[in-house]
Amino acid sequence: MEIELRDEVREYPKGTTVLEIAESISPNLARMAVCGKVGEDLIDLKTKLVKDCKLTIITNRDPEYKMVLRHSTAHCLAQAVKAIYPTAKLSIGPATEEGFYYDFDFKTPITQEDLPKIEAEMKRIIKADFEITRKEITREKALKLMDENEESYKVELIDAIPEGEKITMYSQGDFFDICRGPHLRSTGMIKAFKLTKIAGAYWRGDEKNKMLTRIYGVAFDKASEMEEYFKMVEEAEKRDHRKLGKELDLFFLSDYAPGMPFFMPKGQVVINELINFWREEHKKAGYVEITTPIALNRELWEKSGHWDHYKKNMYTFKVEDDTFAVKPMNCPGGMLFYKERVHSYREFPLRVAELGKVHRHEASGTLHGLFRVRCFTQDDAHIFMTRDQIEDEIANIISLVDKVYKVFGLTYKLELSTMPEDHIGTIKDWQWAESSLERALTRIGKDYVINKGDGAFYGPKIDIHIKDAIGRTWQCGTIQLDMQLPKRFELEYTASDGSRQEPIMLHRVIFGSIERFFGIITENFAGAFPLWLSPVQAVVMNVSEKSEAYAVSVAKKLEEAGIRTETDIRAEKIGYKIRSAQMQKIPYMIIIGENEAANRTVSIRKRGNLEAKDVKIEELINEMKQKIKTREIN
Repeated sequence: MEIELRDEVREYPKGTTVLEIAESISPNLARMAVCGKVGEDLIDLKTKLVKDCKLTIITNRDPEYKMVLRHSTAHCLAQAVKAIYPTAKLSIGPATEEGFYYDFDFKTPITQEDLPKIEAEMKRIIKADFEITRKEITREKALKLMDENEESYKVELIDAIPEGEKITMYSQGDFFDICRGPHLRSTGMIKAFKLTKIAGAYWRGDEKNKMLTRIYGVAFDKASEMEEYFKMVEEAEKRDHRKLGKELDLFFLSDYAPGMPFFMPKGQVVINELINFWREEHKKAGYVEITTPIALNRELWEKSGHWDHYKKNMYTFKVEDDTFAVKPMNCPGGMLFYKERVHSYREFPLRVAELGKVHRHEASGTLHGLFRVRCFTQDDAHIFMTRDQIEDEIANIISLVDKVYKVFGLTYKLELSTMPEDHIGTIKDWQWAESSLERALTRIGKDYVINKGDGAFYGPKIDIHIKDAIGRTWQCGTIQLDMQLPKRFELEYTASDGSRQEPIMLHRVIFGSIERFFGIITENFAGAFPLWLSPVQAVVMNVSEKSEAYAVSVAKKLEEAGIRTETDIRAEKIGYKIRSAQMQKIPYMIIIGENEAANRTVSIRKRGNLEAKDVKIEELINEMKQKIKTREIN
């Protein structure tokens, strides 16, 4: 059989294992090898290859290594739990983006205080350096083995495996588990780990099933990496937008409207500034803005395809004898806008933007502050064009993305998501759409990765993942090429030869969700927003009653200049007032004492700076207005 490696193609006998291939390349590679990768699938080193394929040997230098390490650590956790609590039943234990977890059914509940005891047993298992072995077994043997050991959840999992699919068992010491793998070669290869918390989790995620105990943990190749991780977690907790939202009076959530945020006056200021900036840049970029209804009837959602593909996430209600749905997306309304009159190729690209409020039925357990909500505003746009305008238009969108994110000091990465199983439209259309996006990304010279099978049901997309101040990534913007909705809504335009043609359409968002972006930048700036975004841009405070009148007059001048200003003339010591302003993360603290009142000056102290300096009020106003105009970052 022919095996395509990174730099060459080699022939091997059928049944050669991944490890044997690694050994044939170099002893060093064999020593460093963790697993293999065929297509998108990770496979164990001892897996026998039986046909031609493209093989990648994964080492600890590859990103896939982390998933293998975490999965093996999850098995180590399960072995430790079974050693300490023999009656505990196993369910599932996968690796995750953050670490790993394993779900157990304990006869006697455990608490957070029990985690150190489990960690100690895990360290013993790691020190024992048990070899991790893989073995293919029959369905009957797997069922018999798990039934004999009273592992009822494992029996249910085995029953769900399709007939004909291989069943593999991994063993380490006296512990075994039914698992696809792959895993490390031995438990001793686990270098650094920590159990972080316990939580409840319904079996198979169904609230009708029994609540199990989920133990979370993290694992790293080096202790130094784990130390850095926990520093980041500590910093993230300080920046948590839910905590800052409460402390800074930005927003709140109520049990009367789960997942639907309420914005306080200060939070609304930030929202308004984001929207003003958005409108300003979209006007420059040639967009027109529309508004479409928040609820439309069932016939429209059936026409768009959402009724068949998204109904479970939609809120529906009756009006007389008609069924309506609150919109989860703005797209169908945009289609009706386009159909309202005849269009010509001379109008293209036609860029139509909408700040549309949408509602989606998200499970209560997934709701998380402003990051996962049921009600949010999408900064949507639908761009109608001819086929030969696609590459230019994607370049224009990426240029707008660059311009917008730069204002917040954010960098980003691109991900091209391809056809999912649950899609509409022909394979031929999808192939053309995917290749069009690939050509556009290549042309503008942007690096990207492929996210296979994660496109929207109506078309492939380019997802934009931003990186924040402490290294976390967030998916915000997206560009989606859609040839399906124009077909379904029978959209047309008059071509240059007078014929009627179907337009190509791009969906795109920059912020993604105004609310989610608000939460992200709150954490990115740790609540210390740049001057232009700050709910309160300056606070004027007097030292004593003698300087009160002048302090009030200074505040009035700032307000007349368009600067958002508060006045603190409470009968408190100036140190207390300064600390209060610092807690509210106000950019400019303007201190007025008797000297300032006499000299008609102001003493300014900027956020994060212990030094104060005296300036004329006109000089201060000019400085602040310039920073606001240029949207300067701190």
